[in-house]
Amino acid sequence: MDIVLVEPQIPQNTGSISRTCAATDTPLHLVGPLGFDLSEKAVRRAGLDYWPYVKLSRHGTWENYMETQRPRKVWLFSKFGERLYTTADFQGDDALVFGSETKGLGQEFLSTFPSDQILRIPIVTDYVRSLNLSNAVSIALYEARRQLHLDV
Repeated sequence: MDIVLVEPQIPQNTGSISRTCAATDTPLHLVGPLGFDLSEKAVRRAGLDYWPYVKLSRHGTWENYMETQRPRKVWLFSKFGERLYTTADFQGDDALVFGSETKGLGQEFLSTFPSDQILRIPIVTDYVRSLNLSNAVSIALYEARRQLHLDV
């Protein structure tokens, strides 16, 4: 399973996600331009001394990611998804894809996928726009791991 961040903007979120990926031995793929330099102190600080254990890959474009990794299925996470993340049938060679903190994945990108592959994590109030990216990745990844019985 891959965690894929498309154009992440906040280094602390990517650092925190990298720590979760290191803890679960999950590859992390960063796609497109980043809103920071990977050598920034904020990224390293959030990941602490776990960076050597992160299976990190950079891809210039989404197409490059798809050509090199060839996931079985792509699951996109968006507040615009109609399907709950808990209803997805995750498999070990899937990609869990998240957009930037400021723009998400964008309607144009989402429109290139079947709607049943666009998942949402419910927010039950009207006054919270979205979850923190790092929290959303953790929720999705641990649900996938639960389904795959990887919670040993």
